[in-house]
Amino acid sequence: MKILVCISKTPDTTAKIAFADNNTKFAADGVQWIINPYDEWYALVRAIELKEADASIALHLVNVGGADSEPIIRKALALGGDEAIRVNSENADSYNIAAQIAAVAKDGGYDLILTGKETIDYNGSSIGGMVAEFLDMPYISNASKLDVQGTEATVVREIEGGEETDKVQLPVVISCQKGMAEQRIPNMRGIMGARTKPLKVIEPAATETLTSVVSYDLPPAKAGVKLVPADNPEELVRLLHEEAKVI
Repeated sequence: MKILVCISKTPDTTAKIAFADNNTKFAADGVQWIINPYDEWYALVRAIELKEADASIALHLVNVGGADSEPIIRKALALGGDEAIRVNSENADSYNIAAQIAAVAKDGGYDLILTGKETIDYNGSSIGGMVAEFLDMPYISNASKLDVQGTEATVVREIEGGEETDKVQLPVVISCQKGMAEQRIPNMRGIMGARTKPLKVIEPAATETLTSVVSYDLPPAKAGVKLVPADNPEELVRLLHEEAKVI
């Protein structure tokens, strides 16, 4: 079996976000970049667990990004990927990214394609479904558990008010969320081995770009905290009613 895990580069959640070029791009100076947590903690680690249970599985990674994505790809290889492919494109359009991943997946003949449920910067939740459509494969989103037996996958996913268990024949595209696996930290052996694992760089396939960023805006600054004396509940009620408008 061949597994392909989609890896995205995102800003660390502690990074201070600013914009450049008339608010149309992230200002990258001083930003710490990481593997998108949904891709790393859940999709990648679950794929590694499947490989640990079956050494015949080939585990490959794919990233659509520039050369500055290579450090996070090497980290993913250190965790347990066999080899990686970087599509040399910094286009942020979801349709274009999905088309590039699908082209790689089609050429590689993968049985299982895993993505995180979303990236923590754009929160689009769109890549997995688009990749499945490009490849004409079934798609299961928001998976919290995954088991594979032969050519059949059993997937548990969250739904409103509970869980749903699905069975699907491979090949399939699955987006992963919390519950799928537990975060891992690369060990020294993995870090050293990642330096020599194959990282293939390919040029992007010809495809359309359907969206572009007009501008980014930061959320409004939070107002200061108002303290109400304990002996003045009437004022608290007034503030909740007239200003906060929650009662």
